[in-house]
Amino acid sequence: MKIAIGADAYGFKLKEVLKIYLKEKGIEVIDVGINEPESETPYYEIASLVAQKVSKRSVDRGVLVCGTGMGMAIIANKFSGVYASVCENTYSAEKSRSINNSNVITMGEFITAPHLAKDILDIWLNTEFTQGWEKPMKEWLHNSMKDISKLESKQFK
Repeated sequence: MKIAIGADAYGFKLKEVLKIYLKEKGIEVIDVGINEPESETPYYEIASLVAQKVSKRSVDRGVLVCGTGMGMAIIANKFSGVYASVCENTYSAEKSRSINNSNVITMGEFITAPHLAKDILDIWLNTEFTQGWEKPMKEWLHNSMKDISKLESKQFK
């Protein structure tokens, strides 16, 4: 698995923790920045860099960290094929994957402690789309992704 990761100054410390954690798990990590905690690069530039990589499928998934995770998610979701979810707990991480097929997770350093962020990331990485759902719901979820793809085609022309 290849993951793009990025943060602004408000998420730098947590990004660094998660980057090391991912590498320890044997995951290839592409760090798009920031690379120093004093950087003034705005969150929307970093979110765009990760989202572009996910949208173009040059990476499998993306991880974004800012103060709350919300700004990063808003920007990332403006890219075709990107399904970014703010996850503040393991339950939301699991459901963002099993129901919404999210391919970008966003977290907030103001909100999430490093040990919890690792747990959230583990659940998100290890949950598959439709995992834990009965066959009718799995079929419905897969069909919904087709409908969403059609909506995206219209929107992102």
